[in-house]
Amino acid sequence: MDGKFDILQELYDVVLDRKHNPKEGSYTNYLFDKGLDKILKKVGEEASEVIIGAKNQNKDEIRYEIADLIYHLTVLMVHQGLTWEDICNELKSRR
Repeated sequence: MDGKFDILQELYDVVLDRKHNPKEGSYTNYLFDKGLDKILKKVGEEASEVIIGAKNQNKDEIRYEIADLIYHLTVLMVHQGLTWEDICNELKSRR
């Protein structure tokens, strides 16, 4: 990944670092400590909030909620051992 999408890899790297080097008070570590069920619950909640934001046709709300969803999906990716390269390769295979 390069350019304007570097932030996605940076986010991934921070989440991965939290998994291997926990920091007290880290929300990311809280999610890892609670496990897969908690992570999946948050992914579901954030997906629902994206839907509500879109239904409200509020770009600021949608942007905020999509960012939350991407963060929680990134936590899920790290938890499951997936990388952005894996996701990008999957998307490319669908072209």
